[in-house]
Amino acid sequence: MTQQTKESSLVMKLIPVMLAFFAMSFVDSVGTATNYVKESFNLSNTVANLCPSMVFFWFLVCSVPTGMLMNKIGRRKTVLISLAVTLLALVLPLVYYHFATMMLAFALLGIGNAIMQVSLNPLVSNIVHGDKLASFMTFGQFVKAIGSFIAPILAAWFAAKYNNWALMYAVFAVEALIALIMLGREDIKEEEVSGKITGFKESFALLGDGMVLLCFIGIMCHVGIDVGTNTAAPQILMDRLDWPLSKAIYATSIYFMFRTIGCFLGAFLLAKFSARKVFLVSVLFMLAAMCGMLAFSSQWALYTCIALVGLGNSNIFSIIFSQALLSRPDKKNEVSGLMIMGLIGGTVFPLLMGFASDAAGSQTGSVLVMTAAVVYLLFLIKQIKASAA
Repeated sequence: MTQQTKESSLVMKLIPVMLAFFAMSFVDSVGTATNYVKESFNLSNTVANLCPSMVFFWFLVCSVPTGMLMNKIGRRKTVLISLAVTLLALVLPLVYYHFATMMLAFALLGIGNAIMQVSLNPLVSNIVHGDKLASFMTFGQFVKAIGSFIAPILAAWFAAKYNNWALMYAVFAVEALIALIMLGREDIKEEEVSGKITGFKESFALLGDGMVLLCFIGIMCHVGIDVGTNTAAPQILMDRLDWPLSKAIYATSIYFMFRTIGCFLGAFLLAKFSARKVFLVSVLFMLAAMCGMLAFSSQWALYTCIALVGLGNSNIFSIIFSQALLSRPDKKNEVSGLMIMGLIGGTVFPLLMGFASDAAGSQTGSVLVMTAAVVYLLFLIKQIKASAA
């Protein structure tokens, strides 16, 4: 096989995988969807915040079983299952727009995304090897960030043009279907599974390791801030500036735009500076942003704070994840499963934010909950090894 033919074959395999990374971003649309669902069905903050909770709860339930499923049927077939579940989740709101249907759609979106998060990155390792692997995984995260960025823009456009924000799911469904068909047609060679299959008992036992536990909570905080910001940011602008949702919803795009920029810059910064320094600056950005969201009431000051959260939170996951793996190199599979389970923070924090905001009578309660998560990450800095990232 010539070099040109090899490169062409590689590209053909990577295109559907990158489309799957884009489909992975659909879970981030839950923040935008929550605001529209809250307005459509006149929900309280507490009830509305059940929406992201319904999504991220499934990371706790599905992570380890997905690893077991991959060992039985392979990574590509597992990703195909995740895309099929995601497609079903996207179609439901288009068929019948009701609160109960939306909750079911959010649950299916969470199940599909949990399966995808566990299986997609390992699938990349069957296509790209050696020094190129990390760069292609980073590119996959960049593709995912693009999807996260455009979701609120699509929702706002469909809401303004057709008075139906949920039509964004039609666009996403078409993309997911294309990814499903293209990946289904590809033949990707996977290595045979050897060794003991990871189980719940082996995974949870690792929480007795101090560093693993600290990193698990750190992942929960990172995801809590992520989901919390893209859910609460529009509500903050509506509270402080008396804006309608159609105008305030773009705050979510600001967050994801700067998170995308942060992901891009992080690849270079982590190559030049220590993980501890990047982590410290990132957390300080978020701490300054939380203080600003508690104090400021002007449009551009709040926009700046939302942007700072996006920049600060962009590389937290990769640093904490790598630290966890380095702490127990003998148990990488089990530790990886636990870190993905840490995405349960997307369930815990929105619920706490909903209770706090209802109790405070404003989104100040939500910001205080996110501030507590940032303070924990500040505490975690001293555990970060300077040389790892």
